Amino acid sequence: MSEVAGGTDPVALAARLPAGFTLGTSTAAYQVEGAVAEDGRGPSIWDTFCAEPGRVSDGSSGADACDHYHRVDEDVALMAGLGTSAYRFSIAWPRVVPTGSGAVNAAGLDFYDRLVDSLLAAGQAPMATLYHWDLPQPLEDRGGWMARETVDRFEEYVAAVAARLGDRVAAWVPVNEPNVASLLGYGIGMLAPGRALLFDAQPVTHHLLLAHGRATEALRAAGVTGRIGCANNHAPIWPGSDSDADVGAAKLFDALWNGQFVEPMLMGRYPADIAELMDSFEGLVQDGDLATIRQPLDFYGVNYYNPMRIRAAAEEEADLPFDFAEVLGHETTDFGWPIVPEALRELLIMMRARYRAVLPPIEITESGCSYDVGPDEDGVVDDQDRIAYHAAHLGAVADAIARGVDVRGYYCWSLLDNFEWADGYSQRFGLVWVDYETQARIPKASYRWFAELAAGHRGRGERAL
Repeated sequence: MSEVAGGTDPVALAARLPAGFTLGTSTAAYQVEGAVAEDGRGPSIWDTFCAEPGRVSDGSSGADACDHYHRVDEDVALMAGLGTSAYRFSIAWPRVVPTGSGAVNAAGLDFYDRLVDSLLAAGQAPMATLYHWDLPQPLEDRGGWMARETVDRFEEYVAAVAARLGDRVAAWVPVNEPNVASLLGYGIGMLAPGRALLFDAQPVTHHLLLAHGRATEALRAAGVTGRIGCANNHAPIWPGSDSDADVGAAKLFDALWNGQFVEPMLMGRYPADIAELMDSFEGLVQDGDLATIRQPLDFYGVNYYNPMRIRAAAEEEADLPFDFAEVLGHETTDFGWPIVPEALRELLIMMRARYRAVLPPIEITESGCSYDVGPDEDGVVDDQDRIAYHAAHLGAVADAIARGVDVRGYYCWSLLDNFEWADGYSQRFGLVWVDYETQARIPKASYRWFAELAAGHRGRGERAL
């Protein structure tokens, strides 16, 4: 990886981050927990998706994943050793309400109850994501997120979780990356549930946003003590050329990927082109929906990985009016994603400029990179490229803060190597290397670097979530 501006010295980087800035790590239930058939957990759309041949590149599933369900103590000890102050995890809906509706599974809530207590004892402020893509399969069988009923069932599940954990969870994210769940899960079928509805998937977008709003209301009605925000995947969208066609295609995709999620949450409206599309579905957007979606938020979570370049579709009769073009001139991770930390700075500054009057403080709720570096003959995992990635992206955050953007935290994706959705176990994002055969954990060089960063920053004072 090319030299990072300012280098990778963790102490120098820590000095650029303001006092109170939160450094944390993150995971998701289906990617790390395993134990998919234990203690009453029901099947999710990801269990079904993984069982369909050809859906996951290596034919694997999250059935075992990192066995976090049985190794919570070991993994919380790794967080404590890292010295960060917060941990973002997700609660598996099918573990808590196995069929998606009806009776609550006490054993499922017990697991998260113990996890939250362990995190607090280890000095890790819990940030709980309530939906990270693992919809209970029985709800998908009744229409999934295409059906408005799923929003009602989600609200009931959220209320049950809030009643049990609401006094101890420091921060809440109702729905993780609704754009990815909608566009990739229902739009093109790349992710579970694997439905390729193209623009006919727009009801999913609206229902996920409504679920965010209704869950936020349910959390506040339950009197939770923690802050409430979101975790939206955002990316700068660049046109493939200066042609009118490419600029128009990029503008449309920007509205689909970014605008139709941030504007309802912060402004209570869809972008003009999207509003027209939503109106084409009779009865979809009902009176009061957009007011429900626009809930006051304590933080706005940004998941960032890379910018995207969009050009007009090569053929007039193409299923979609845009194509993806390569982002040239940048090195890539082992996933093939371009490494463009300056695009994160651009995104943060743009969000402040565009939404200044309504934008709450920002948290980088995910950022990370895949590098397939394993242990050498001495058992050392020397992942220098991952160190450079996080140094550069934290540096971009520091630059944005220096320009007046209120960014309060950065959660590294991910604490552990894990099940990477449709790419199975072929991609490794963790600060900790996991041997999926034995479940042994080996902290990588990036883990030690992050620990030095956290230690260097602690003296500047932590902000309570």
